[in-house]
Amino acid sequence: MNVWLVDLEAVETRYTKQWKTEFPKILKSSGHNVRVISGGDTPQATTPGAFLNFGGTNVYKSNQQAQIAEAFCNGEVKDGDYFLYTDAWNPTVIQLKYMAELLGVKIKIGGMWHAGSYDPADFLGRLIGNTPWVRNAERSMYECFDHNFFASEFHIDMFFKSFPELDNSKVVKTGWPFEYMDNTLTPYKHMDKKDTVLFPHRIAPEKQLNIFRDLAETLTQYNWVVCQEQDLNKNDYHNLLGESKLVFSANLQETLGISWYEGAVVGSLPMVPDRLSYSEMAIEEFLYPSEWTESLESYKLNKDKVVNKVIDYMENYKNYLPGLNKQVAKLNGEYFSCKGLLDVLH
Repeated sequence: MNVWLVDLEAVETRYTKQWKTEFPKILKSSGHNVRVISGGDTPQATTPGAFLNFGGTNVYKSNQQAQIAEAFCNGEVKDGDYFLYTDAWNPTVIQLKYMAELLGVKIKIGGMWHAGSYDPADFLGRLIGNTPWVRNAERSMYECFDHNFFASEFHIDMFFKSFPELDNSKVVKTGWPFEYMDNTLTPYKHMDKKDTVLFPHRIAPEKQLNIFRDLAETLTQYNWVVCQEQDLNKNDYHNLLGESKLVFSANLQETLGISWYEGAVVGSLPMVPDRLSYSEMAIEEFLYPSEWTESLESYKLNKDKVVNKVIDYMENYKNYLPGLNKQVAKLNGEYFSCKGLLDVLH
């Protein structure tokens, strides 16, 4: 059996760059013959606040579609092959399904869901919402997949609030393929800590950067860094994580969260709200009440509590390290290992 890996375009400073090399390795080490369908080079600059470039991603996917069609034309796709989409929001899966069924090739298809119009804080949800074309497109893509992979219960619940009529037996909850991350981050695990608080998220409305900036103006004894405002390569970014004591989030959108996981691995304490995927993923020591940052207005009412919590983490950093070890173990075991996905492939 071939596993045709329909990958996601790589951005240098994001985990997608590492997935280019590491995800195929994970699949190969599990005994699979892997064929990667890549869309080639695309613009590295993401659309401001977004995960990718809205124009470049369509160039990328169009190139992938051409390769998939050529593979069918050349008779390379065989019964029993598996097509794995690292981003389920890829309309080429509809064309893949079209070819497989009309040509009578019995394949299986899986897709990893990251976001969509069903998430009101995502770009699609915020700018396009529940217009028929996008909701019906997402229904169709979901139905094309034999296995719809989600990394958190929160994400699954959100999806089915918009699509309650869909067959949830096609859902597989699995962590994402980050088995390599612990080794990748080893050089950054024992760095000397500075009094630095990081904002490692995208600069987008749903990440509430304004709260972070207000805290920076209040707690001037600490160094507050917005990662996306720095000219960082991956090594620079990991160095910053390794030097920082705290990763702060007031996010209104999060279905998994890579940056707080990376920070935890290298010894940066997470301070995250008790909402979204954080509620199921974070242990109690690192959660704060959701209402503290549900909006800028709510933050202003609860600012003293947020400030005191930041000070507690920063001044008592070492006291939280035993809890951080428990947190990393939970994340590694349940959310940043793709064992569930690999079990499906076998």
